[in-house]
Amino acid sequence: MSLCTAYVCFDPKRTWRVFPGEGLSRYNALSWASGEAMRTRRRFITLLGGAAATWPISARAQQAASPRRIGFLLVGFSPDSKAAESFRQGLREAGYIEGRDVVIEWRVANGDYTRVPELIADLIQRRVEVMVHDSTVGTEVAERATSTIPIVMALVLDPVAAGLVKSLAHPGGNVTGLSMHTEIPLHSKRLQFLKEMIPDLTRAAVMWNPDHPLHASAVENLKTIGPRMSIELSFVGVRTPEQFAPAFSDINRAKAQALMVMDDPIFFAHRTILLQLASAARLPTMHDLRRFPEAGALMSYGTDVYDLFRRSATYVDRILKGARPSDLPVEQPSKFELVINLTTAKALGLTVPPMLLSRADEVIE
Repeated sequence: MSLCTAYVCFDPKRTWRVFPGEGLSRYNALSWASGEAMRTRRRFITLLGGAAATWPISARAQQAASPRRIGFLLVGFSPDSKAAESFRQGLREAGYIEGRDVVIEWRVANGDYTRVPELIADLIQRRVEVMVHDSTVGTEVAERATSTIPIVMALVLDPVAAGLVKSLAHPGGNVTGLSMHTEIPLHSKRLQFLKEMIPDLTRAAVMWNPDHPLHASAVENLKTIGPRMSIELSFVGVRTPEQFAPAFSDINRAKAQALMVMDDPIFFAHRTILLQLASAARLPTMHDLRRFPEAGALMSYGTDVYDLFRRSATYVDRILKGARPSDLPVEQPSKFELVINLTTAKALGLTVPPMLLSRADEVIE
């Protein structure tokens, strides 16, 4: 690189050349060139220093743009389930790209309540910025484990009754999200749909989990509903998959004509075994959520679980943007759906009444 003026040319090899006819002495030319070289050197150092000064700012900007970390504990679902994909869809709709804007730390309990505390402890150790849960049990354990990390409920039966929030309008703590609780008498409607499917239904069994924090109150409610509908109900408590077979023996001894399964992560995580036993007993089953008829059960009536998972992402978005969980009201379900598996009905020898079929939101064939 060389620096040239109208009088002299200077380069790093100290080669000087005075342009002829300009009347500039060699000494003056050399002095001028030396000074100009010093000034050039100073300008270069200043420029380099300025670039170095801006580098930490750029690095800090890159660091600030690092992906946000979300922890999602799945007690009844898996990361490759349609429900989990619905959550990802909600994030995309909010403008997040997984891997670029957010990183999701998935933890899976496979219906095993005993693993929940250690999985939540791991998420806390990973310093996630927000936790999402698909179960009442997971949310309860997380709420006891941390009061600082925001917790979003994607699938919780009744957060007020469970003591997770003070009220739907004013959660009051670090927990918010979506509630499955509704004033619509869902248990009555499920028994009603079973009665429409099986007109001579007089005996039905109810499978529940005594370890679930809200099942006991639901059982007491059903004990008053059954007689009003002229249906004798028997109740079988199941805590582990090993108890499925003995439970079906009890159901057979009770001569139940149908089985209503209360929503619980254990039942879904081991739905294959449960539905195989029901099929072997030629027992029609009714469930809370569509994930069961999609797996081969007869019917379900309840909230749209995929909609709940998708909407939970909006809570995550608002929290990551600075909102406090205590200021975000808990939403109640707005969509309910009746799903009928026609293939299963035919296998059980049941003819679906046209009126019931017309009321179905989806028919699986």
